[in-house]
Amino acid sequence: MEFLDKELDKYVCAHTENEPSVLKELNRDTHVNVLKPRMLSGHFQGRVLSLLSHMIQPLDILEIGTYTGYSAICLAEGMKAGGHLVTIDINEELKEMVLDYIEKSGNAGKIKPLIGDAIEIIPSLKREFDIVFIDADKSNYISYYNIVFDKVRPGGYIIFDNVLWSGKVIKEVKPNDKDTLTLLELNKLIHEDHRVQEVLFPIRDGLLVARKK
Repeated sequence: MEFLDKELDKYVCAHTENEPSVLKELNRDTHVNVLKPRMLSGHFQGRVLSLLSHMIQPLDILEIGTYTGYSAICLAEGMKAGGHLVTIDINEELKEMVLDYIEKSGNAGKIKPLIGDAIEIIPSLKREFDIVFIDADKSNYISYYNIVFDKVRPGGYIIFDNVLWSGKVIKEVKPNDKDTLTLLELNKLIHEDHRVQEVLFPIRDGLLVARKK
């Protein structure tokens, strides 16, 4: 399923800030050499993440789901001086590529990639975060929300990617479709959670942005 009509998508991208050259290279490299390039945030969503980061001006960011590092680099663009971004992924195979592009982007001292199970790693992090971006295995989205909530500063943001799940959230769901069922539960959970203010943006595959009150 296309996220947006192709001609509209071209128009939107043509009227959105261009990708920095290093991200354009990473975008191309991911599509040529890495499986499932659809997982990449890409030009439009990447600029949205960068803009949100510039608006929030975070000091500390946590990302769950690194993939090839594109979204981490976008989010790092708006960090305050001295800021840090921790990004966690279970896949060690892409670590060398991630480190290479972190270096190329000038973020070697700002972005720290960790390899392992985020649910095990997050309790050991001794920071509070201004932004948490979650773009990993959908079946654990609710667990990630619960485990990061107390580590988000009041006024901070939790952002989930893929919450529209190629439109499956408005279709009949099969009982064995655990990812879609989890996303439906998550969207309802956050909408009814009075501790946050939330907006579900129909950006690409759906960005759910929740501000902790």
